[in-house]
Amino acid sequence: MSSPEQTPHRSGFVALVGRPNAGKTTLTNALVGEKVGIVSNRPQTTRHAIRGVVHRPEGQIVLVDTPGLHKPKSLLGKRLNDVVRDTLSDVDVVVFCVPADQPVGTGDKFIARQLREIRAPIVIAVTKTDATGKNQVVEQLLAASQLVEAAEIVPISAVKGDQVELLEKLLIGMLPEGPPLYPEEQTTDEDVERQLAELVREAALEKVFQEVPHSLAVTIEEINRSPDRDLVEIHALLHVERNSQKPMLLGKGGSIIKAIGSEARVGMETLLGARVHLDLHVTVLGEWQDDPKKLNRLGY
Repeated sequence: MSSPEQTPHRSGFVALVGRPNAGKTTLTNALVGEKVGIVSNRPQTTRHAIRGVVHRPEGQIVLVDTPGLHKPKSLLGKRLNDVVRDTLSDVDVVVFCVPADQPVGTGDKFIARQLREIRAPIVIAVTKTDATGKNQVVEQLLAASQLVEAAEIVPISAVKGDQVELLEKLLIGMLPEGPPLYPEEQTTDEDVERQLAELVREAALEKVFQEVPHSLAVTIEEINRSPDRDLVEIHALLHVERNSQKPMLLGKGGSIIKAIGSEARVGMETLLGARVHLDLHVTVLGEWQDDPKKLNRLGY
């Protein structure tokens, strides 16, 4: 029997792909063991390729959580799809997330066609098994297996932790031999400013409806730490596309923007390990989703 020292260490990059709301970020967070990406039930929640690092004695998985592949309706949508395609061209394994609680549809078939062009092995993760019955899960496993040729297919519930460890072991076994790519204490390569902006956007997505979620972007304008580093003052802007959307974010008497700030501040204080004073303002940045210069300014 070989000793742990004789077992080769494996490391590499694993992309999680799927249509919007397929459970990619929830699965990423479950595998990493902490929150590295924001989660909501709104499409296009993930707008960047977010890396989360899983550290195990036998290997290191660098997960790349990608935006949902979709038929784009704006320049932003095209750029999000480009992020996914760029990611797929340079990973060791792909996890194709197919939700158990929704029928396989045109979006899944569209992604399957893209995946046929890549060389990396594919694992199909049938996600959200906690959200439906066993018979539906079995039917979805069969339907998903017919989408694309896969090395493995795994039913999984990231919320309950069912089969997360199994998926992790499968992925490590498929990675090439190599040393760790990130230091042990690092769980993401997301810069702090972007993480703070995403916490504000996540809180806002939970508070607003109608057309605002697609039209919302957040930038951090200023971060100031007190001399004793016990208090961090953060100034953030919430950008919408139309004047009519501004009152939806503010709420009567500023009630919604206050609720957004309260919720975002909790995550910020955990991230920074300090008390946070958060100053939020809403601004109109007309039709930014189709303006290249505005997209660049917003980091897309």
